[in-house]
This record gives sequence, structure tokens and C-alpha cells, in this order.
Amino acid sequence: MSGKEKMKAKGEQAKGKAKEVAGRMTDDERLEAEGRAERAKGHARDAKEKAKDVFKH
Repeated sequence: MSGKEKMKAKGEQAKGKAKEVAGRMTDDERLEAEGRAERAKGHARDAKEKAKDVFKH
């Protein structure tokens, strides 16, 4: 897995989690949903990179 892509995936996951928590604390459903979507995007990027690693070997 590319170090740059791994960091990007982890960053998206962390940023999404922060938005999700902030949305929950402020009762902002839109912000909470945005955070969930961003976390999902980070997880998808992480899975893609792991799959690429499997097929490299």
C-alpha cells in the first residue's frame, strides 16, 4: 500500500469521525451524515489499496 494513499485514507476517516461527532453533539444531521460519508470514502480508499497490494504479490 502506498504510504501517501494510506495516510490520505486515514486522514479522511479521522476527519469524517470528527464531523460525525460534532454533528451529533450539535444535533446537526447534515454534518453527521457528511462525516459518515467521508469515513466511508476513507474506508473504501483503504480497501482499494489493500486489494492492490494483494494482486501485486
